[in-house]
Amino acid sequence: MTFEGFRRIGGVAHHVLVDGSGPVCVLSAGLGLSWFDWDPVVPLLAPHRTVVRFDRPGHGLSQPAAAPPTAAGEAHRIAAVLDALELPGPATVVGHSIAGFHAEAFARLHPDRTAALLLVDPSVEEHPRTPRAPGAVTGALGAVLSAAGVPAALGPAVRRAAVRRAAVRHDAAPAALVRRVYRTSRVLRGTLLENAHYGAVAAQLLGLRAGHPLPPRLPVTVLAAPDGSARWERRQRALARRLGARYEAAEPSGHLVMLDRPDAVADAVLRPAQDGA
Repeated sequence: MTFEGFRRIGGVAHHVLVDGSGPVCVLSAGLGLSWFDWDPVVPLLAPHRTVVRFDRPGHGLSQPAAAPPTAAGEAHRIAAVLDALELPGPATVVGHSIAGFHAEAFARLHPDRTAALLLVDPSVEEHPRTPRAPGAVTGALGAVLSAAGVPAALGPAVRRAAVRRAAVRHDAAPAALVRRVYRTSRVLRGTLLENAHYGAVAAQLLGLRAGHPLPPRLPVTVLAAPDGSARWERRQRALARRLGARYEAAEPSGHLVMLDRPDAVADAVLRPAQDGA
């Protein structure tokens, strides 16, 4: 199955792509990233999986968000994307960075639709803080920066600089796509909105952990990129223990594991089936 287009979910047009065939695998990228950041992984998975990618509101080519993100809302968004594609069966859900919150929330709120859970260098917040009225500050900042023409002038350069800091390899994304996405005020505002609600979503996930256990015997993997940081490795290992997950280290790799070690991501997706899980 191959598809690229838009599906309207909650009144928002979401950019969605589907490649390959077989059991379903959903890939959700981190803060400010786009569908093409998974490009190195897709060819490794498509012969074995129906690979679904989507841009969250205000990311990639999707329309702006109609409401601030929540842990439950992002979990239900994944389910709605699968429904819109008529792919109801259990899926392996892969969340990178902040999307690890969303993927874990999906597994807890939609256990019957979760075949496996893979968290790729996921965000970890043991004691999240929720700022007061984050939306007002974010909205004002986004408006000021957009009015000043910052996205059009600096957006692609900021994207390239961020990838250089977070990846061992260079950014292989086509320059035309980077300009198309990151010159827009929509993506700037979408990134600021998610970042502003980061603490709230982390806190909501802690609440879900208390009341919604993961399905028994669910294959869960934390694929971390310690990158020489003992503290980050300890936090990732602690998360794996808390979730009863397999811990793996992608080395060498920066935070953007899908760019640096697409083979490690693909292996972690395919291994539960190979293990008979």
